[in-house]
Amino acid sequence: QVLLVESGGGLVQAGGSLTLACASPGRALSYSAMGWFRQAPGKEREFVAAIGWSGGSTYYADSVKDRFTVSRESAQNTIYLQMDSLKPEDTAVYYCAAGPGLGTLLENYSHWGQGTRVTVSS
Repeated sequence: QVLLVESGGGLVQAGGSLTLACASPGRALSYSAMGWFRQAPGKEREFVAAIGWSGGSTYYADSVKDRFTVSRESAQNTIYLQMDSLKPEDTAVYYCAAGPGLGTLLENYSHWGQGTRVTVSS
């Protein structure tokens, strides 16, 4: 059973924008928090952004602050990650996660999607 599905990844030039979406056909958005993580080749999975159920509480990694925006659309069982001013160092597989509480750590999240690849060229 598929519970979280990421989409919207692709190839973009530096300075461009992409919007990622995470759909939850398995009702994973019933968790109190959703987050985005990313993993580059040879690197650990790292926190990107998180959002609470109300959509009013958000957290961002310093590396994406002021460039990325996370939002939640509970009626459509979807969260989004709007990525602007993309840099080559943003290249990674981006993962959607769901968990019982808002946080920035991997252990805050109990369910994960399969990821969507983002490649930023120079």
